[in-house]
Amino acid sequence: MRKVLVIGIGAGDPEQVTVQAIRAMNRVDVFFVLDKGAGAADLVLVRRDICERYATERQYRVVDVPDAPRDRSPQAYRAAVDAWHARRADIYARVIRDELAADECGAFLVCGDPSLYDSTLRILDQILAAGLLEFEVEVIPGVTSMQALAAKHQLPLNGIGEGILITTGRRLAEDWTRGVDNVLVMLDGGCAFAELDPTDVEIYWGAYLGMPDEVTLSGPLGEVGELIRQTRERIRRKKGWIMDTYLLRRRASSADAD
Repeated sequence: MRKVLVIGIGAGDPEQVTVQAIRAMNRVDVFFVLDKGAGAADLVLVRRDICERYATERQYRVVDVPDAPRDRSPQAYRAAVDAWHARRADIYARVIRDELAADECGAFLVCGDPSLYDSTLRILDQILAAGLLEFEVEVIPGVTSMQALAAKHQLPLNGIGEGILITTGRRLAEDWTRGVDNVLVMLDGGCAFAELDPTDVEIYWGAYLGMPDEVTLSGPLGEVGELIRQTRERIRRKKGWIMDTYLLRRRASSADAD
């Protein structure tokens, strides 16, 4: 039976690839590389570089998989994502069927870890549930952008006895009101932190973590928030795309300290 590996490859630095991932890559006959277009060519190059570095023990093929178009500003967000995933499922099913022989092993290389804000596992489950194709799935974890962010800023992600909330820019305003001390934000296309009350809030931000173009900034939100917004827009325009994440941390107020 066909086998499909979903391999986490870290936030961008090829040296973040784990020994387990390298061993898995050397079992692969076909690497399926998602192509999001010319504006995100770096993401394809990272995957190809990782294959060349580490998949050295056997011959393999690389199949570029054109990504399905997506509505980025829908009125009905969940319906739009479901439709996008359905289109992706059709594409993935086709390339697995056409490019992977019945006794071969294929792989998708996922930035970060497959468990966190990545659709690959959901789409493969959708293919299997619909009976479009039969294959076995195996998951190999990777280093997340959250871990890379914490390492670059040299900080633990939580204070002693404190919780952590992981959310998106779309949900930040709502989730921030829960009063959690540490909030990790991903997939923020519009600097949602700018809408928050910056009083007693620290921000630790990073873009292109682990890549040559990596940028990090940190400080009190009221002092560096606008600098982060301007920096983000400048580097996004220059590169054509951006991947960033940040940690918001509430500081103890003077009243609490007393």
